[in-house]
Order: sequence, then C-alpha cells, then structure tokens
Amino acid sequence: MGTAAETLRRTPLHERHRAAGARIVPFAGWEMPVQYEGVRQEHVAVRTRAGLFDVSHMGQIETTGPDSEAFLQRMLSNDVGRVPVGGAQYSVMCREDGGVLDDLVTYRLDAERYLTVTNAANHQRDHAWMEEHADGFDVTVDDVASDYAMLALQGPTARTILAPLLDGEAPARFHVARARVAGVDCLVCGTGYTGEDGVELLMPPDAAVEVWDSLSAAGATPAGLGARDTLRLEACFHLFGNDLSEDRTPIEAGLGWCCKLDTGFIGSDALRAAGEPAERLVPFAFTGPGVPRSGNPVSTPDGPGVVTSGTFSPCLETGIGMAYVPPAAASPGTPIEVDVRGRARSAEVRERPLYRRVGADG
Repeated sequence: MGTAAETLRRTPLHERHRAAGARIVPFAGWEMPVQYEGVRQEHVAVRTRAGLFDVSHMGQIETTGPDSEAFLQRMLSNDVGRVPVGGAQYSVMCREDGGVLDDLVTYRLDAERYLTVTNAANHQRDHAWMEEHADGFDVTVDDVASDYAMLALQGPTARTILAPLLDGEAPARFHVARARVAGVDCLVCGTGYTGEDGVELLMPPDAAVEVWDSLSAAGATPAGLGARDTLRLEACFHLFGNDLSEDRTPIEAGLGWCCKLDTGFIGSDALRAAGEPAERLVPFAFTGPGVPRSGNPVSTPDGPGVVTSGTFSPCLETGIGMAYVPPAAASPGTPIEVDVRGRARSAEVRERPLYRRVGADG
C-alpha cells in the first residue's frame, strides 16, 4: 500500500526549505513549509520588516487571442475591461448558480495576453472549467503552471530589499512589470496575501533557488504557510475551502465589490435574482481567552452561525477569525459567542481589516 507522501509534489525550493529546518506538511497536493523558526516570529517579521514565501504551489493559466478580454469577462466576476496592460485584478469564478469555484488574480501582460493565478487545490478544475467554456471565443487557454515558480516578498521593507536586486522599477500595487531580479527574468507583481506592501515574483522554476537565495541574503526572512494564514486572517483575506466554497456565493462572502453583475459573467444572473443572503461572512475577535477554529458553532442575538477560519493573532494577541452569521448580526460591535470544544467563548464582530498597522494607508 502506497503512502500519501509518494504522490505529493515538491517545489523547486524544497531542498532549501529542508536545509533551513522547515517543518514540511502536505498542502493541496504539495509538500510545503508550514514554519521555519516559528509562526509568531515569521508573522512579526512580515509585519515589521519583510518575509519571503515560496508560493510555487499556486497555479497559472494563460489566456491569449483576440477574444481574450471578452472570454475572461464571461469567466470572471470583475470588470476585466477595466484592466490596462500592466494591470492586475482580483475576482472570483462562479458556477451558474453563483457558487464560488475559486478566487483569482489576473494580470494583463499584453493587449491579448492574460495570466490568471489560481489556488493550488483548484488549479486543474479551474483550467478544465475555462477550457469547457472557451467554445465560441477566439482564445487559447493554456495551463502554464509548470512554466513558473512563484515567490512572495511581503512587508514594509520588501521594496527596499528588492530595489538593489531589481533591474528596472518595481510596479505599483495591483500592477505587473517584466524585470530582472538577481539577474533572472521575472514577472514582478504588486500583489500579495498578507495585508502588507510587497511583490510576488514569477520566474522559471530552474531560477527559483537563485532568486530565493539573493532575497534571503538581502534580509528577507523565510516564512511558511502558518504565518501566511495568520497574516491573511488579520487582513481578512479569504481562503478558498474555508471562507469561500461552491456552497457559498460571493455576496454572502462579502465580495460583492468584485462582482460586476452587468458584465454577464457566469453566475451573474443567479446572483442578481438571489436577493438578501441568509448569512454573511464577518470578521470577529475574542474578548477573552480561547482560540477559534474552523467549524466552531457560533451563537448570535439573531441566530446561529459557524466559524470558517480561526487562529491566534500575534499582533492583536487574541483569538480572531471569520464566521458566517445572520445578516442582522453582521454589524461591527455585535456580541457573539463561539463554542470552542464545548466552552462558550465571548467575542464580537469587528470591522475589516482586523489589524491595521499604525500609519498604514490601507
């Protein structure tokens, strides 16, 4: 009988992670570093300096051809027509009934060339879904995940660390540029998943070690999936499979801002007809001891809910999370209780983001 480990994929940086003493765990079909020195230390490094993540497990889909914009307008919830060459955009991809298949970031590399980054666990399904709906459009939809390794350099000093290694200018937030980093041709993207400034870098897999080593030597702290999760929760960013799923609509999840119903994307008709959702996703923080976890039952003044993501916040020094609750209980300040292993823990609904660095512009 084979073991699960035999089927797990490894990123080009696997040996670097092992050499650094990382704890490796299975994640979405990959062997990934969950932590190096420790989640708290890595989290604080990103919030105060800069952290370096291997996110090569993420997938990439390239859409090219004269109908690229029209096709992606049909596939993605946001208004793709507003993305200039060199721009980036967050969106979701929905089923006909409005359920979320994935949340994605799409970069417009040229007039008729787009690169969409997928979540690792959904990548093959996303590609198949897009290919299935490409009939009638003059486009080519290619799975190019094997063409890229991907790193995320995140934190207030990320751009300072990158600057001497960068041949060219770093793009602004939600923009993308081609540039050389440590002598390697990269796509430099002004995006990330931590709530901090920084960049994501896409490069040929065989060059990943060179770029990783250069950024590490310049002062970036290697960080794993553990810190990635605590950081994104403080910033109230969604995790597919927890806060987003096929059973939830983007409106329930608080992502109506990236759903432009008049563009005609798949699922837009269902969302338009749905009316007020039965539940809404809200961030919350404990007002006493305890750490929430996914699946914990929630009690509110207006009915039950459920935790989708939970952790201990290193910056707020309390338990935090996100939960689906009745709309009447979704206002910031609403008191709730979370059942953590049979014990009722006091909490309250909060505004997004849960953590905002002093002096940050959002």
